[in-house]
Amino acid sequence: MPRQLGDLEDAVMTRVWQWNRPVTVREVLEDLQQERSIAYTTVMTVMDNLHQKGWVRREVDGRAYRYTAVSTRAAYSAALMNEAWSQSDNPAAALVAFFGMMSAGQREALQDAVRMVSPNLTETTPGPTAETTPAGPAEPTAGAAGDDVPTDDATPESGR
Repeated sequence: MPRQLGDLEDAVMTRVWQWNRPVTVREVLEDLQQERSIAYTTVMTVMDNLHQKGWVRREVDGRAYRYTAVSTRAAYSAALMNEAWSQSDNPAAALVAFFGMMSAGQREALQDAVRMVSPNLTETTPGPTAETTPAGPAEPTAGAAGDDVPTDDATPESGR
């Protein structure tokens, strides 16, 4: 599981992700120096650490290395959210609290994301969906597969 990047690691990775091309320590250093005083060896050590942790790959280019991100910032953020959520003793409550912290724009982005993945969820999830299950108490159908499964698990509150 990924751990959260430190502040300097995040600053370095932000440049690698934004530039989306192989970068040298010197390029990252020069950009970071616009915001703070920092030594070449510090940036070199951070980039080496990121390589050792598997966040970047590197290739020799003359006497220097060129570093490239192994995954996207979105994948990193998703892995952090998944790690935090999976460590909760009550994942549903953690999600409700998380959603409550979201801005209107973030909630809209979440709704867009759910719309993007919902065709995949309904194709791979057996059983009734919210669209096909009538409102009100469910009545079992004789001989139907999954009769022992309560039908209220397709309600919006359950997140399915």
